[in-house]
Amino acid sequence: MKPAPHRARKRFGQHFLADPGVIDAIIRSIAPKPGEAMVEIGPGLAALTQPLVERVGRLTVVELDRDLAARLRAHPHLRVVESDVLRVNFQVLHAELQSSFALSAGESGAAGLRLRLVGNLPYNISTPILFHLMAFAAQVEDQHFMLQKEVVERMVAAPSTAAYGRLSVMLQWRYAMEEVLQVAPEAFDPPPKVDSSVVRMQPRAGLPRLETALLEELVRIAFGQRRKLLRHQLGRWLDERGYAGSFDTQRRAEEVPVDEYVALAHALRSRT
Repeated sequence: MKPAPHRARKRFGQHFLADPGVIDAIIRSIAPKPGEAMVEIGPGLAALTQPLVERVGRLTVVELDRDLAARLRAHPHLRVVESDVLRVNFQVLHAELQSSFALSAGESGAAGLRLRLVGNLPYNISTPILFHLMAFAAQVEDQHFMLQKEVVERMVAAPSTAAYGRLSVMLQWRYAMEEVLQVAPEAFDPPPKVDSSVVRMQPRAGLPRLETALLEELVRIAFGQRRKLLRHQLGRWLDERGYAGSFDTQRRAEEVPVDEYVALAHALRSRT
């Protein structure tokens, strides 16, 4: 018996990709290859899932909606993780996939295996998901996500622009990013009220060890009053920590490049 049509659930932020041309363009941007450890977040009605699995051979999907997860389990080449993505430990998942690939391809085939993450992320919790995934960047080869266009613009924004902010700094520190495709609302069912974009995120290799929580606190304080000069808020915060370096607080937060925020976090960490 054919399953009943699935109705999009607002509480999950569901908007299902339906335009074949857009789907094809996304697949070409991802360029999946056989034997890769591909993980799709929020597969929904499998618009991307089927062309991905056809190219990769087998696919792991993370789906919160239990009805959709049940449908996906009927696919012979899918491993379904029924969970909120914010609860998924991708380091554990990476280890499990390495073990699985080693059994089928041998230890040499699993050596150096890293995750390729893809998905149409729920727009209402996209930022928490991005920050959650940042903790697992060492296990990731790349990420291709559909997001609200405004969010992607903030992610890739340059200093001294209106879109440059906390999200820009935190993600640009950890990833090289680029917008690869813009998608109109009409490509979805039901259509969202915003334009969308696909972003490519590649973790930066060889970064010096950094206390992420410290950088996050520093950036949060800096952009807390972004219209004021940094001396009013960040300057006092630095004084409280006895910082006597040469960081220029006679600027606004949006004028400071990512590498200067990172250098300041390293300088503060070295004092403790």
